[in-house]
Amino acid sequence: MFLYFLGLVVLFLVFRWIRELPRVSDKGSKYVYITGCDSGFGNLLARHLDKLGFPVIAGCYTEKGEEELRKACSGNLTTTHLDVTSKESVAKVAAMIKQKVGHHGLWAVVNNAGVAVPSGPCDWHVVDDYKFMVNVNLHGVIAVTLSVLPLIKKVGGRVVNVASVFGRISVTGGPYPVSKFAVEGFNDSLRIGMAPFGVKVLLIEPGFFKTNVTDSKIQIESVKGLWERLPQEIKDDYGSDYLDKAVKLTSESLSKMSDGDLMKVVNCMEHAVAAVWPRKRYSPGWDAKFFWLPMSYMPTCIVDYIVLSGAIPVKRQKK
Repeated sequence: MFLYFLGLVVLFLVFRWIRELPRVSDKGSKYVYITGCDSGFGNLLARHLDKLGFPVIAGCYTEKGEEELRKACSGNLTTTHLDVTSKESVAKVAAMIKQKVGHHGLWAVVNNAGVAVPSGPCDWHVVDDYKFMVNVNLHGVIAVTLSVLPLIKKVGGRVVNVASVFGRISVTGGPYPVSKFAVEGFNDSLRIGMAPFGVKVLLIEPGFFKTNVTDSKIQIESVKGLWERLPQEIKDDYGSDYLDKAVKLTSESLSKMSDGDLMKVVNCMEHAVAAVWPRKRYSPGWDAKFFWLPMSYMPTCIVDYIVLSGAIPVKRQKK
């Protein structure tokens, strides 16, 4: 019985591998709009798709990001300033894209732009921290998608949303997992809603990779900034040495946990854009596949035990 089941699993994997090999034709007329191209996954994806022959429209937040990307890519790539939190900026880029793509429509939008700080325990934050991150990580995704959705529906194209394993399980406090859980909800509702129009809505849920999101220096500065503004009462709850322990843990753990091969994520993004039969969800990273996602299916009491067993102890314990 076990061998029979194993054989079925192997046959399924072989079938899926063969099915996912074909790529779409006529790449030169399939425009791809990517947000967050200044660095990280978005920057690498823009370069990768440009080499493959896709006409890329790369949204960058800074002039430096635009300039460096233009120098690295062919004349087939177009850069543009984009602030996903600005209605005017999103609308301006959408109007430019509509004029540029003409009757070809827009083949895909990749919602990659996002932020990960400030990030700390929930009671270290104020509501404005949540509003800021949700505005970028969620409202930005929705605004960009809706601004170009008619162009995508025109050709039965794709919407590719970048979430996180922390959109499936929350093991840290603060607004980051809140925003990523919300992206998952938007993605699922959009996927169902757009299916009758032939639009594929696909999700990338990366594990830990070496980007600005997992940069220990950025995270440590964020934690220190949050601690400094805390009322003394909350500092007393955690203990005077809590900050030092948090800094040490962040410094030691993030670099060890993070995968330096960003192409694992970029290849998933490329497959979502270019494959004839893309997957609904991608989970790049061994930690995502074999730890975080399996953990998300575990009973809550087990997840809590695993997370809390590795947490920094606080001074004020429950009575």
